[in-house]
Amino acid sequence: MPYLGADDSAGLLREYDGKMMEILGLRHRPSGVNTCFAGAGLSFAEYVQRAQDMLRLLHSGKNEQEKCVAGNAPFELLPGGNFEKGRNKPFRRGVLLIHGLSDSPYHMRHLAEFFRRNGFRVMAVLLPGHGTQPGDLLHVRWQEWAKTVAYGADCLSAEADELYLAGFSAGAALSVLHASRDKRVRGLFLFSPAFEINSRARWANLHKLYSWLLPRTAWLSRMQDRDLYKYESFCKNAAAQMYALTQALPQGEVDIPVFAVASADDATVNSAATLRFMRRARHACSRLVWYATEKTDLPKVEWVNSAVPEQRILSSAHTAIVVSPEDEHYGAAGGYGNCLHYLPNNPAGYAACRARAAEVWQGEVHERNLKHGVLRRLMYNPHYAAMEASMRKFIEGLP
Repeated sequence: MPYLGADDSAGLLREYDGKMMEILGLRHRPSGVNTCFAGAGLSFAEYVQRAQDMLRLLHSGKNEQEKCVAGNAPFELLPGGNFEKGRNKPFRRGVLLIHGLSDSPYHMRHLAEFFRRNGFRVMAVLLPGHGTQPGDLLHVRWQEWAKTVAYGADCLSAEADELYLAGFSAGAALSVLHASRDKRVRGLFLFSPAFEINSRARWANLHKLYSWLLPRTAWLSRMQDRDLYKYESFCKNAAAQMYALTQALPQGEVDIPVFAVASADDATVNSAATLRFMRRARHACSRLVWYATEKTDLPKVEWVNSAVPEQRILSSAHTAIVVSPEDEHYGAAGGYGNCLHYLPNNPAGYAACRARAAEVWQGEVHERNLKHGVLRRLMYNPHYAAMEASMRKFIEGLP
């Protein structure tokens, strides 16, 4: 490509923005304010307020603006009850919650309440590119996510003697990465860890050679984005950054306590990588809760039958682990149904899935599950209460 002067470059950018507006719409463009971590030098309360202001601006005009702001914003909670105070700090234990790729802090709300009840100071971050519009993931880099985790860890360590990290999916990978760099971390809580994804993701950003002219090619899927707390559209850069993050993960032994939960049926990540990781988690306290339809007999593994036929649940799913059945949005009686696997080729299946008819099944999106009939991807954990009990037992055994 010949050298482009400033005027030529500006013209091409205007042409690109015009194409994005015309072809994909506003939500598939970057907002311009949510690609990099912007909390440096702020207290955590100031960071939360700045994020809320950004979200309120970018979700303005929506019918459910305040719900969008509240669910997508970072947050903090003080421990409840007779919590244990720190030696020279207000709290003994603190936990930093880190959501997954294309998700938001809303997905960590039930875990946050669990930790609050169990005496933890809680902070939850919003990863750059998330919570606003899918186009904000077009240019984000995973290093900005890592900066956000490091910031949260510093804020929490200023208030708590013992620092713990709790991450879902990509948040679990970021937790492991940060723990390898920060000796203050005393333990990890990992849910549906994204330790290994399809290797084809390494080439996902080749689209940048031509997507400036063909904006559609920057996207793996372009959906209606009806979910208030999770992007339904998914761009190729998000996959590329996730792959790069997994390649940065340490491969040595892990000497701090680890509590992990994963599903053998996971269609988003390779859950076998979690089994391999847990073999490297040498601490005597470490435990894995393993959801599977076939019984597993492994040391330090608590097998849970993921099929609940009386509730028409065929298996667990990547999306289900951290959400209670009582959740008003994703839960058993929640208002959102994940039927995206039927689009764009089967609109009739999509409509039947969203209708919430009694004959609809739930589970992970696998061919064997789809053979049962209309399938909704499971968004809540029917065993959530039992998982909390296992977490409580793990916490009681911490050194």
